[in-house]
Order: sequence, then structure tokens, then C-alpha cells
Amino acid sequence: MTMTSPTKAPRPVLPPARERRTPHRTNRFRMGAGQQMKGGPFAYAALTVVGIGSLLPLYWTLVAASRTQDEVLASTPPFLPGGRLFDNLGTAWEQANLGKAIINSVVVSASITAATLFFCTLAGYAFAKMRFRGRGWLMTAVIATLTIPPQLSVVPLFMMMSDLGWGGQLESVIFPTLVSAFGVFFMRQYLIEALPYELIEAARIDGANNFRIVVSVVLPVARPAMMVLGMLTFVQAWNDFFWPYLALNQQNPTLQVALGQLSASYTPDQSIVMAGALISTLPLLVVFVLFGKKIVGGIMSGAVKG
Repeated sequence: MTMTSPTKAPRPVLPPARERRTPHRTNRFRMGAGQQMKGGPFAYAALTVVGIGSLLPLYWTLVAASRTQDEVLASTPPFLPGGRLFDNLGTAWEQANLGKAIINSVVVSASITAATLFFCTLAGYAFAKMRFRGRGWLMTAVIATLTIPPQLSVVPLFMMMSDLGWGGQLESVIFPTLVSAFGVFFMRQYLIEALPYELIEAARIDGANNFRIVVSVVLPVARPAMMVLGMLTFVQAWNDFFWPYLALNQQNPTLQVALGQLSASYTPDQSIVMAGALISTLPLLVVFVLFGKKIVGGIMSGAVKG
């Protein structure tokens, strides 16, 4: 009788070591692509406090502009708007000649914003995507100008404007700020990431020159950053007081210089001053309401990478 050896059972095939590891517990706080965190009660409470704190100065300006000076300076200030808003607005309009001041501020701010966007976008594109000798040194020099206090250039700049015959004219406020070092640096940093070389090379293969590349390729890509830079530049030019106060006169002021005249008396009427401040704030609110969505979209496009 033939004896047969017992058949050995096959050894089970084990998965690789990395697959045999105990699966980690899913982290419910881990965010995947395209997901958003849901805010809880604490987040909504914090946002409410921040929102109220941001709107409180504007609300107090409205309250003070609609009251008399005695009510504003009372030991218990009012918390609700009064009935003298339009009277105070009319008084401030007449005392400071705000009609001409607003027109001057619009001309100055719009001119500075348009020129800054044009020149800074061109310079940012050149520093970001073009190769030329001394590019790094020139960019370093541009950034170094940000460390120079603007007060140091007041005297030579004032003498230069006087030699050009622009004393007291809007040109003395517009031309020194046609381009900004911050704008050049901002546009350069944005175009380095947002503008690939392949688009530029494809445009050159199609026969486009540098001007055509800037118009058809660079400007559409740079539009989100230009919206952000334009908003920042417009607000800064609109609220600028120091240099326009030195370069202009009371017969041809910008809005901030005209508002300074309301508080220049020995005992200024605070309700009239607040009414003038409210007038100067309204155009900025209108600009943000009209372009706020595009501005926020431009900020987010630079903060989120696809």
C-alpha cells in the first residue's frame, strides 16, 4: 500500500505591509479640494463683533453730522441720528466749497489710478517675464525706494513743481505719483505666478509683437490684480492730505484740503466737520459697492491656487 504525504495547506497571501497597517481614523477637520469649513456659533459671533466695530465709526459720523454741536459735545452723546443732517451738509458744502473740491479729487484720484495701473502693469510684466541686463539690480532699487520716508522729498519736490510753474495746480499733485514702487512690486509678484511663459511664446509664434502681447495676453491675465491695485491707489489718492495741502491753495483744493479748512477755526463746529467727513466718505462707499465683487475676486484669485 502506497503511503502519501499529507498535503500542506497553502499559506495565505498577505497584503503589503503598507496595506496591512491599521487605517487611520478619518479626521473630520481635514479639508479636501473644493470643500469649505462650516462656521459655528463662535465664528458668527466673532464676525458680528468685527462687523459692528467696523461700521461703528461710520455710524457715529452719521449721528454727529445730523446733530448740533451742543448735542455732540454733551456729557451723554446721542446714539440715534437727528434731524439736522441736510442742514449741516449744506453748511459744510458752502463753507468749504466742496463742489470744486470733489471735482478736483475725482480728477486727481482717477488720473493717478489710471496712470499707476498702466505703468505698474508694464513694469511688473517687464520685471516678471522679460530678460534684460541689470533686472535684479533695478528691482532692488525699486524696492529700496519703499524705505525712504516721503517727508524727505517734500522740499526738492516743491522746488521742482515751482520751477515747472505748477504751484497751486493739480498737476503738482498728479505727476509725482503717476507710478508707485509698491504697484510695480505687486504686479511683478502676481504676474510671476499667474502668467505662464507658454502663453507669451504662443503669442510670439502667432506673430504678435510686444505691444500686442501686452494688450491681448498680459492685461486679461493681470485684470484681477489690477482691480485690487486700482482700489488701493484710488483710496490712497482720495484720502491724501499732506502733499496736496502743501502743493495746492485754498482756491483750488482737493476734498481733504477743503475739509481741513472746516476745522481750521479756533472753535470748529464738530457737527459741520462730521458732515464734511461724511461727504468725503460717500464716494468711496459708492466705488466699493460698484466694484467690490471684482475687487474681492481679485484678492481671492491671488490667495487660492488651482
